[in-house]
Amino acid sequence: MSTQRAAVILAAGKSTRMKSKYSKVLHPVGGRSMLAWVTSLARTAGVTRIICVVGDGNADVRAEAESLGLDIAIQEPQRGTGHAVLCARDAVGNFEGDLAVLYADTPLIEPDTLANVFGALAGDADVAVLGFEAEDPAAYGRLITEGDNLLAIVEAKEATPEQLAVSFCNSGVMAASAQHMFSALERVTDNNAKGEYYLTDIVEILRGDGCRAVAVMGDETEMLGVNSRPDLAMAEEAFQTRMRYRMMESGVTLQDPKTIYFSFDTEIENDATVGANVVFGPGVSVAAHAHIHPFCHIEGTSIGEGAQIGPFARLRPGTELAQNTKVGNFVEIKKAKIGKGSKINHLSYIGDAVLGEGVNVGAGTITCNYDGYFKHVTTIKDGAFVGTNSSLVAPVTIGKGAFLGSGGVVTNDVPEGALALARAEQVNKEGWAERYHKTQKTRKEKSRNGKGKST
Repeated sequence: MSTQRAAVILAAGKSTRMKSKYSKVLHPVGGRSMLAWVTSLARTAGVTRIICVVGDGNADVRAEAESLGLDIAIQEPQRGTGHAVLCARDAVGNFEGDLAVLYADTPLIEPDTLANVFGALAGDADVAVLGFEAEDPAAYGRLITEGDNLLAIVEAKEATPEQLAVSFCNSGVMAASAQHMFSALERVTDNNAKGEYYLTDIVEILRGDGCRAVAVMGDETEMLGVNSRPDLAMAEEAFQTRMRYRMMESGVTLQDPKTIYFSFDTEIENDATVGANVVFGPGVSVAAHAHIHPFCHIEGTSIGEGAQIGPFARLRPGTELAQNTKVGNFVEIKKAKIGKGSKINHLSYIGDAVLGEGVNVGAGTITCNYDGYFKHVTTIKDGAFVGTNSSLVAPVTIGKGAFLGSGGVVTNDVPEGALALARAEQVNKEGWAERYHKTQKTRKEKSRNGKGKST
């Protein structure tokens, strides 16, 4: 039977450098909070119990953690990473499996990387630490190794010049059995430059108990921690770079990759094409052979095979586009189902609607779905033709094969196969334009002649 896995996520920081009323771990990367990223990381790596450590002032973090199904531990005051994990001991309880320590402000670690850390414990290691080769080690803690063994983790402020020359750095992530972890933490002291209880000290303590410590190599791009807005921008850039590469590797054409932005859950099938300056919000799926033209914003939408979108289209949550649909320039769709082969080519708003197959919606058409208190549904059945500049006042149904004349305000259902004309009858007044032009020209001439004269 495999060993059970648990995780402690540290999220008790003050977030002062973010300069925000929101705790830093709630700021999004790729469309979801950093705390949600780390929670997903743990669960994908097989963790069954997660405890989130928060401070007394982190009510927003606690609320988010509880919504994610996490258990809560309180660290107050904050006296270092070792103290934070020790604060989770009661919440961990009698758990006897392996325990990983994760950080809610480090959102880009891959599940396979965390699985490798746990995997080291399945071998002959008693404690495993995730490390990386740093291009600029700077203030990172250094991993001091000898062969395959990890001897110690030295904080930069405590390091000798020789140790500072080491480029193998500590990510902060580590794992050990819960028993080993808490046994060692009870013996950690605050006798250091910061006067804090360092989680990293447990490596030497456990080695002193005869335990074996190892370092697991990760990629530096995964280890980016976020403390400020510039850090957040760097994390977003790293995420987008990763997503763009994966999309292209899976067979998606990105016509200008650096201008295309994805969310954490964007799904695009192979042979789809995405033009420049397209933004995907959360909840988007795109089928094969669809073409997203430039300057579109899409969220909460499913796009069928062979669909054509944009340019300059906005698709809002609840939009479902069937196979070979077309949504053209300056069209906005919200909470609407568009049937196979239907077209909304120009300058239209379609909200709270159900369109059948083969429907043609003319330019400037609006579904008037809101009465000031409630939303109502517009139904347009198969093969109907909606003329330009039509206003469809919901609730209303346009029957199969019906034809709406241009410029109509449709307030009643239109039967199948009928022609609906919902505009005032045209009246022509002979000679009116000629008289109008003559009158206005005379007024303008008098106005010009009167300029500059004294009164």
